[in-house]
Amino acid sequence: MKILVFTGLYPNNVWPNHGIFIQQRMAEVAKLPYCDIRVVVPVPYYPPVPIGWRAAYRKIDSHRIVDGVPIDYPRYVMIPKLAMALQGVMLFCSVVPFVRRLKKTFPFDVIDAHYVYPDGLAAVLLGWCLNVPVVVSARGSDLNVFHQFPIIRRIIQWTLSRAQAVITVSQALKDVTVGLGIPPEKVQVIPNGVHAEKFSPMFKADARQHLGLSVGERKVIVSVGHLTPNKGFHLLIKTLKELSEKSYETTPFLLIVGGGAYQKVLERLVEDLGVAQWVRLVGAVPHEQLIWYYNAADIVCLMSEREGWPNVILEALACGRPVVATNVGGIPEILTSPDVGRLVERDVPQLVRCLEQALQQEWDVSAIVAHARAFSWTRTARSVMEVLTSAVAHTKPSNTSRQS
Repeated sequence: MKILVFTGLYPNNVWPNHGIFIQQRMAEVAKLPYCDIRVVVPVPYYPPVPIGWRAAYRKIDSHRIVDGVPIDYPRYVMIPKLAMALQGVMLFCSVVPFVRRLKKTFPFDVIDAHYVYPDGLAAVLLGWCLNVPVVVSARGSDLNVFHQFPIIRRIIQWTLSRAQAVITVSQALKDVTVGLGIPPEKVQVIPNGVHAEKFSPMFKADARQHLGLSVGERKVIVSVGHLTPNKGFHLLIKTLKELSEKSYETTPFLLIVGGGAYQKVLERLVEDLGVAQWVRLVGAVPHEQLIWYYNAADIVCLMSEREGWPNVILEALACGRPVVATNVGGIPEILTSPDVGRLVERDVPQLVRCLEQALQQEWDVSAIVAHARAFSWTRTARSVMEVLTSAVAHTKPSNTSRQS
């Protein structure tokens, strides 16, 4: 089977961690027998003016081959913050000539689209135009946030209803999808996985030494993610202030790993609260380097307001580290046992109490690792392939070609 992966969420030479969970999933699909993959990652066009962070779009390569999988990065027209309801159509109109040409040399059987809007809408329109079925995967904010806007909500409903099948990464997202009027039997829940060979336990002292982290006997809390208000890093910093006022000597050390425009806000908060000696904002690191940070931790914490299926939790668990995280989205579907972590409300006093208990608890590393390894990318890939195969099998060829 020939599969065209279509998504704006995919690693590139400028942002190598961008949408890496999609790359991981499809890399495993590509390993399956009789499976051929090509990836199209539309990139917003940016004029030759070196102003603002979006100027980095110009530096993205137009073509790469990663692990034997060809990836194309065609440009499309996007007006930031304006014409949001038109972005899906603008995306489709910009890339349809490129995808038409690609189909002549790579006659794909199905389009595997990730992120419902605008990517999913453009993919469904491409599928209609090229007479191929489309499977749309919902990831999180594409449903949790966008469906709150009335116009976008209707576009999302139309997109999901026209897709041959829908994949969600959690039952929570499936519930949202069904709430939009999509038949439950059309929606398959396929969680993300974790690479046990890439994320595994190591001695805590070795990890801290590797990172140059000299904290003595202090406990260490690690939080990983793109620096946005949604991830709740500001709540962790405030929690650290509360813990320091309770016991200066036993105040844990906080490592925040990730990049983003919110970093300056967090740096000011750290300074204003006077907790700089216990907090390090590491910045973005290559994905393969996260293993050192997880293993340096006593607790990994994620205080998100919204989530789909956060892979940082699975990666931390695969390293044998317990997780404290908010009870939102797909998180309670990962942290199903008190033996692997704690669920907490997005509230500083509750987080203080939860962390105090979690930092004192004796955790069974082997049990935590075993729990994480139940979520394998291989199993995920096989489930995805079943959905794609079914979508192709149940699509009747059209008598009228729209490809000319």
